[in-house]
Amino acid sequence: MVEKGLTWRKGGCHCGAVRFEVLVANEIEVQACNCSICHMTGYLHFIVRKSRFRLLDGTDRLTTYAFNTETAKHMFCSVCGIKSFYVPRSHPEGYSVNFRCMNAEEFHSVLTTEFDGRNWEQHISELESLGNGS
Repeated sequence: MVEKGLTWRKGGCHCGAVRFEVLVANEIEVQACNCSICHMTGYLHFIVRKSRFRLLDGTDRLTTYAFNTETAKHMFCSVCGIKSFYVPRSHPEGYSVNFRCMNAEEFHSVLTTEFDGRNWEQHISELESLGNGS
């Protein structure tokens, strides 16, 4: 059963080997992170619960990379190298979907905010003190 106001929308990697869908609203907020990996790849984060994510194709094509605390599990298509989604350090119970791997025209409104991933611990602590953290 689909929750009211939410729609399943598809996304995937560049070559199409990895395909997924997420249950989302028409108006969303994505985060531009300045950490080393996100900055270099231009990743735009859209966090979803595991129950709102379905991997449709490509389980056998995913390669996982972990660094620093090894909490985040960065999954890349082994064919084209695109990271369409991953398990983020900030929300290990869900997924961060790369909004750039979805069809932006399907959304009514997309707000982009900044996330200070270079100073991850401090930024998360500040968000939690404001009641906006995980």
